Amino acid sequence: MYGTIARMKVKPGALESLKGMEERQPQGFIATYAYRLDSNPDELMVVVMFEDEVSDRANAGSPEQDREYRDLRSHLREDPEWHDGEVVYELVKEKTTC
Repeated sequence: MYGTIARMKVKPGALESLKGMEERQPQGFIATYAYRLDSNPDELMVVVMFEDEVSDRANAGSPEQDREYRDLRSHLREDPEWHDGEVVYELVKEKTTC
């Protein structure tokens, strides 16, 4: 797996308008998680995961992602801080059936 971790500083009052903003699921997409920080409620850490680096890079270079980014950026105080990389460890709770 491969993905991005981003620190985003949201404009005051704009958090609600960000929820559900990116619902598109491009090829290779696995998940997105957004954490609102206890230390600053207007700051998010966002994790986006793809099956592989090729899928992540294809999405990053797509016109659809560019449009979504421009919309996202209008709700932020500054450009996000991006950190791309390979997922080297994962622990997921095993699902149980009823």
